[in-house]
Amino acid sequence: MKIEKKVLPEYFIKILSGEKKFELRLADWECHPGDILVLKEWSAETKKYTGRQVEKEVTYVAKTKDIKFFSQADAEKYGYQVISLK
Repeated sequence: MKIEKKVLPEYFIKILSGEKKFELRLADWECHPGDILVLKEWSAETKKYTGRQVEKEVTYVAKTKDIKFFSQADAEKYGYQVISLK
């Protein structure tokens, strides 16, 4: 399955270069190995897509509720997922 997600420019550049090979996302959506993430660069300043995108295959998904990056309510409701990409 193809899944489209926004990504900020500072992360998009690192994913595009191959430096960043994972994604940490709120687990409020399903993602499985073999899925394709279509990561679309999103400008927080203009609130628009830049037009650049990259497709990455999901190779592994680990979910946990023990990390505290998001609001407590969302963390308790969804947990987290770390997505390894190739």
